[in-house]
Amino acid sequence: MSVNKISGDDDVPNTIPCPICNKDFDKSAIQEHANKCLFLNTSEQSQFNQKRHELFNNAKRSSSHLKNTNSLEKRTRLSTSPSSSKAIQPQPESTSKVLSKDTKNIPLAERMRPISLQDIVGHTEAFGSGSMLRSLLEQRKIPNMILWGPPGCGKTSLANVISNICKEQNNMRFVKLSATMSGINDVKEVVKVAKNEAQFKRQTVLFMDEIHRFNKLQQDTFLPHVENGTIILIGATTENPSFSLNNALLSRCRVVVMQKLSIDDVLQILKKALTKTGKAVIKNFKDDLAKASKDDLPKCLVEEESLQWLAEVSDGDARIALGALEIALDARDPGTEIHVTGPAILTLEDIKNGIKRTHMMYDRQGEEHYNTISAVHKSIRAGDDNAALYWTTRALQGGEDPLYIARRLVRAACEDIGLAEPNAIVEAVACLQGCQQLGMPECDVLLVQCAVRLARAPKSREVYRAMRQCQKYLAQAKGPLPPVPLHLRNAPTKLMKQLGYASGYNLLHKDESGLEYMPEGMEDCNFFQDV
Repeated sequence: MSVNKISGDDDVPNTIPCPICNKDFDKSAIQEHANKCLFLNTSEQSQFNQKRHELFNNAKRSSSHLKNTNSLEKRTRLSTSPSSSKAIQPQPESTSKVLSKDTKNIPLAERMRPISLQDIVGHTEAFGSGSMLRSLLEQRKIPNMILWGPPGCGKTSLANVISNICKEQNNMRFVKLSATMSGINDVKEVVKVAKNEAQFKRQTVLFMDEIHRFNKLQQDTFLPHVENGTIILIGATTENPSFSLNNALLSRCRVVVMQKLSIDDVLQILKKALTKTGKAVIKNFKDDLAKASKDDLPKCLVEEESLQWLAEVSDGDARIALGALEIALDARDPGTEIHVTGPAILTLEDIKNGIKRTHMMYDRQGEEHYNTISAVHKSIRAGDDNAALYWTTRALQGGEDPLYIARRLVRAACEDIGLAEPNAIVEAVACLQGCQQLGMPECDVLLVQCAVRLARAPKSREVYRAMRQCQKYLAQAKGPLPPVPLHLRNAPTKLMKQLGYASGYNLLHKDESGLEYMPEGMEDCNFFQDV
């Protein structure tokens, strides 16, 4: 049964426009293309396509329902014909209506996603006015890039902005995947369709969230397709790309470092959220309530101090701040009794009592782990006892292994204090042993006391620098290393004594013994010079 006969039009041309991308295709290939468009554009369309094929296959297997099978084939072919495009097109519209009705079920953080570059808050260095990336995106040019930053800083929000940019262009399409839920086969399917779309001069932008979840071998899948331009890759990661991503992939993408949001940035986002949800920020409850009529009263009044406190304790994570605000507002929502009881008042004390700071940005196996312990060591080296106390306490609060901190303190006692205060190494080792005996939380004061003690101790890096000089000399030595002088060798056997081992050795100081303790040819080498 042909498409022409179904539609009832004998003058239908040989080419049929796709109801999804509006590209013209031969009627023999339109169904295959429409299936791929439905699969890759929206998840709702993908489910529709899958159910359509299941119904078709089930009906085809049943010989007793031949009449139903024919009608199903007719409906299936009609869904890809020009005359039936209206049957497919309303699918996203009906979905959007459902979503609009269920907006209350969508988290506030998701509803606050920016849709344009002007809506992005913070990140002025990376995407501020006049920056290179901002200029490219304003020109609708999207480069390959890796977005690196902590959770809640806006990586996915930026991808949402790029998605809207792609929707405005007829020659661009946006595909979003997450490495936590997708595999290599999903990436290959995206690439396969992207190659077909490239024939019609349509560029595919692939956003891969949590890209560090792919191992180095899986990441190689992106390389040829990014290099030849089949896809534009945008990856998002919370891990340091230098360690979690392939060097070959990094060389093909620009790494965009996204810092934590500042307190002012988070505060601005919270105020926008209140405006969007119909809540008001009122500084003086009594004056504003006296001026407002009952019909103008909002459901909930929020002190600006409470928003400031939320912004301060969120640790630069907008998602946490918005989630906490949503919980607080829902708990205080008076419902339909607003005109009887008046609006609910959300004060600073209410938020403090209901929302505690239960997190700290710290990863015991990631970038923050090494950054914090480095800050402890360098604060001790600089003699800043206050900073040493802060960073040590912060590491412990973040859940760091106390024995790891203690071992680093032992290293600092040798490397930076050395012979200027020989007791420092004794105290550091005693701290390590005490931590092994006590464990957390009792050993916290041992670590802090040791860190402060080392910071206040006199510093000498003489031995450490001399060691580095010696290591450098050995690394640059040419040919075989000189042998140990015979008089410095031990002679436990008669044969060794006959060979001259330990001959002439004495216990006197080097200035009195008349012996040379450096190898032959190195008599004038002094590693402590210029240290």
